[in-house]
Amino acid sequence: MTEISLSTTRRSLHGVAELLLAGPQFRASGEIALRVAADGFAMSVAPELRFDGGAVVAGQRRVEVAGLSYADVAASLGVVARKPENLYPDGSGVRPDETIVLDPAAVHTIIAAFTAGDEALRRFAPATQPILWPEHFDVGIAVDDVNYGLSPGDDQLPEPYAYVGPHTPHEVDSFWNMPFGAALTVRELGSADAILDFFDTGRRRAS
Repeated sequence: MTEISLSTTRRSLHGVAELLLAGPQFRASGEIALRVAADGFAMSVAPELRFDGGAVVAGQRRVEVAGLSYADVAASLGVVARKPENLYPDGSGVRPDETIVLDPAAVHTIIAAFTAGDEALRRFAPATQPILWPEHFDVGIAVDDVNYGLSPGDDQLPEPYAYVGPHTPHEVDSFWNMPFGAALTVRELGSADAILDFFDTGRRRAS
């Protein structure tokens, strides 16, 4: 798996989350929040589509998405491939007619990171529901004016990473190593336990 394959797969999965799950969910219920699920991610409310491994699943219908366009997958599932309308300016930038490109190793890396991050967040703040947001494609929570979460990577850090982002950023030091706060890669951390320890350290340092 190369950095290019990880970036390409991340963009395609972001498009799946935004165009095939969050968009149809928003038009049906007014809700854009998604959730991490076993082997992937899913709508948080009906009609309950989910990404599972390499497919989008609706009830008994399973569509392997690699090599198809978002519009083709949506037509097979009876939905429209379109992002939530008029809610945020950014997003995946993916068009419905683009072809979905998935490297299986990169899919595994991203989903494993989401799973570990979701577990750590639930243990860190059991009363707070982690949300997978379709705009930035990260799973996170906010506790006492601090954001905690797991990103699959971006332009600043191209591999999955855990983050702590105080609403009022701290000066850069050995812990606060990013403009928005602190980040460590999942590769460096290695487990949900280590991600939880990172969140705990962030809470202490932010207080």
